[in-house]
Amino acid sequence: MTLPNFTFVIGGAASGKSAFAEHLCFQTKKSRIYIATAQAFDAEMRAKISAHQAQRGENWRTVEAPLDLPPVLARCPADEVVLLDCATLWLSNLLLAGRDVEAEGAALLQALAACPAQLVVVSNEVGHGVVPDNALARQFRNAQGRLNQQLAAQADLVVQVIAGLPQVLKGALP
Repeated sequence: MTLPNFTFVIGGAASGKSAFAEHLCFQTKKSRIYIATAQAFDAEMRAKISAHQAQRGENWRTVEAPLDLPPVLARCPADEVVLLDCATLWLSNLLLAGRDVEAEGAALLQALAACPAQLVVVSNEVGHGVVPDNALARQFRNAQGRLNQQLAAQADLVVQVIAGLPQVLKGALP
């Protein structure tokens, strides 16, 4: 399977988006890099990370990058496929670290455009829920919505996953 240079996979929590993104990467037959943005601050997140690792299986080179994605993307070789999972946790990490999410988002978009490897980026759709009841959650929801729109605009292929079912929103699956 030949994927386009940049595939964006979006969906709700526990929608099957990560499994679908992994499947796309396996289909390329290329060496795989998994860029992990999650941070294991509690037992629940450690269990979720372990479950994702087991789901992926072996033969992935994992790079943990909870905050600084552009330098990692710059080092990815053209003969590999990169799965960045996920933009949502990365953005959460930035907000909690007090970083400028607009500037960081712009730097991420530039790094994605310059990355020589094939890319699959996973993100959560956050616009289908209720309006959050606190300022930080609303700030996050709005920033994630803007980032998702920018990622989708830049991507060659955009796939939404709902209940494990992929729906192509932009481009075409090979």
